[in-house]
Amino acid sequence: MVKLIFNLVLVPIPEIGVNGAAWGSVACHLVAFTIAITSLRKSIKLDLTFSKFVIKPVIAVVIMGICSYFSYLTLSGIMAEKLATIIAIAIAVIIYALAIVALKVFSKEEIQTMPGGKKICKVLEKLKIY
Repeated sequence: MVKLIFNLVLVPIPEIGVNGAAWGSVACHLVAFTIAITSLRKSIKLDLTFSKFVIKPVIAVVIMGICSYFSYLTLSGIMAEKLATIIAIAIAVIIYALAIVALKVFSKEEIQTMPGGKKICKVLEKLKIY
C-alpha cells in the first residue's frame, strides 16, 4: 500500500517523475523493516540497539558513498567511464568493509562465526582494533 500510494502521488508530478517510484520503494522497505523488527523484538525478545543496527551502518554507507563518488570523479577524468565505474564500485566495497570494522558494528564473537572469522579476528587483534 505504501509503494502504491507513493507511486500514485509522486510519479505524476513532472519534477519527480519516475524517481517517485524509487522513493516509493524506499518507503515500502522502511515500513516492512519496521514491522519485521518490531515483531522480532516482541516475539523473541530480540535486543537490537539502534546505534549498532542503524546509526553505525548509515555512517558506513555515507563514508562509502563519499569515497566512491570522489574516486569515480577522479578516475573518470583519466580513464573510460565504464572502467572508472567498476573500479569505484570495488573501492566502495573495500571502504564499506573497512568502515564496518572501524565502527565495530560486529562484536569479536560475531566475526568469529563468519567464514574465516578466526583469521580475521587474529588480524584485527594484531592491528589492535579488537
